[in-house]
Amino acid sequence: MQVGEALRGRISTRAFLDRPVDEATLRGILDTARWAPSGGNLQPWKVHVVTGAARQRVIDAVKARLNTDPFADENDFPVYPEKLWEPYRSRRYDLGEAMYELLAIPREDKMGRLNHLLKNLDFFDAPVGLFFVIERAMNPNQWAHLGMFMLAVALAAGEAGLATCMQEAWTRYSKTVGAALGVAEGEQVYCGMALGHADPNAPVNRLRSPRAPVDDFAVFHAD
Repeated sequence: MQVGEALRGRISTRAFLDRPVDEATLRGILDTARWAPSGGNLQPWKVHVVTGAARQRVIDAVKARLNTDPFADENDFPVYPEKLWEPYRSRRYDLGEAMYELLAIPREDKMGRLNHLLKNLDFFDAPVGLFFVIERAMNPNQWAHLGMFMLAVALAAGEAGLATCMQEAWTRYSKTVGAALGVAEGEQVYCGMALGHADPNAPVNRLRSPRAPVDDFAVFHAD
């Protein structure tokens, strides 16, 4: 698989098959991803991989928290700015509408849309969940390195014939996830990732979010 093919083919998969992924494959993906760029070679990333009973333990802990406080937000920073501005607001809105159209969930079906969002907390039925962790004392630069590592994991999984979905939905329950995983007090759970075999028959997996053309975000300086 060429790099361009891998990048253009990667999507946020939101429906997975009930098909396990063996530990040797998972270790191979992480063994490839560990070569992601890292300023000063700090390699500030940590990842907790959950399958089987451990996966269910995290799911149960977060759902119990959700039942206690449906509006819980345990994170120290918001996933998005409080009031998105253009063009970011429209990009997010348009993606959501395209997704719900594929799912045949109309705007007035608030419960249907909510139930789909809650599937994040089941990893969209993927058999593997990954949680990315970084030490709280790290600077924004190291958070960027963590992001590069996460992309490396997704691309390595694609090369192995697997699908992924990066899930910031878990960020709202970062402390609950951290407690379930035994994450150290000085560490921050950033987000999760669902990993497994994509369901080829699920309409939602046809969703491919558009990208702005190069001239919208790049400035070329020659003189």
